[in-house]
Amino acid sequence: MRVLRLCRALALLALAPVATLAQTDAYPTRQIRIVVPFPAGGATDIAARAIAERMAANWKQPVVVENRGGAGGNVGSEVVARSAPDGYTLVMGVTGSHAINISLYAKMPYDPVRDFEAISQVAVVPNVVVVHPSVKAGSLKEFVALARAQPGRLDYASLGSGTAAHLGMEMLKREAGLFMVHIPYRGSAPAVADLIAGQVQVMMDGLPSALPHVRAGRLRALALTSLKRSPAAPELQTIAESYPGFYADAWSGLFAPKGTPRAIVERLSAETQRILKLPEVAARLAGLGAEPVGSTAAEFAAHVRREIDKWAQVVKSSGARVD
Repeated sequence: MRVLRLCRALALLALAPVATLAQTDAYPTRQIRIVVPFPAGGATDIAARAIAERMAANWKQPVVVENRGGAGGNVGSEVVARSAPDGYTLVMGVTGSHAINISLYAKMPYDPVRDFEAISQVAVVPNVVVVHPSVKAGSLKEFVALARAQPGRLDYASLGSGTAAHLGMEMLKREAGLFMVHIPYRGSAPAVADLIAGQVQVMMDGLPSALPHVRAGRLRALALTSLKRSPAAPELQTIAESYPGFYADAWSGLFAPKGTPRAIVERLSAETQRILKLPEVAARLAGLGAEPVGSTAAEFAAHVRREIDKWAQVVKSSGARVD
């Protein structure tokens, strides 16, 4: 009897990889859910919906987007981290949720590396350093010289403590040896409004939201946070042209729960890459000021690890913290 049971157990173990392979080959066989850990209507949400729409059309299965905002992206991301690792629940993570928050929050409900499988980086949105027109600096070099000559006299606004825009300015301060006072706001709109009014002198903001004010002459743009110049504003230099390696763009990408079969991760990655190469998707992202990426799973995983290390240093040097 014992021998029979042992033989049955061995047979089941032998069949398990075959069953998993068959399940993977058939994937997807039902609805896929993409959680966006922010409210509807933002750039991350729109990019997720563009991908979901085309995944559904290609795979002939429903792909729905669910908005679960809160705690800088932590709420929605935790939902996915605790979901079954079967490829049917994904999250559109961003710089904050999957690179900054692990160093910023005293208690994190998940680990961005240990609890997730990276699928593909979707897009990057350059940030831009903008100043009030009264600031007597027409370039980044001139601004750095001005700020150094007036330590503590310039106030910089941010979208909120711990955001990529806030910590990006802290990176610039560190690289250029500047001392400026940080004034945090609750989002981009009130910060930009006070910058236009001259209540603060400088801030780092997303290129899509800042560019209309720059074009209208209400603000002056100095430099981008990307490694290369943006097609949306090719005349703008990058901070990296003055400080090599400087990079503080906002990015987004798809993740699955840890333990999702590798074949499913690779299938999702290949599909995401395919979608991001479609001209209509690239045009839609460009309209948001975003640039499509479409990296492999391995490339995206390496990018996330680099970003975690980079932002950890910035959080530590700035003293930023969220309880």
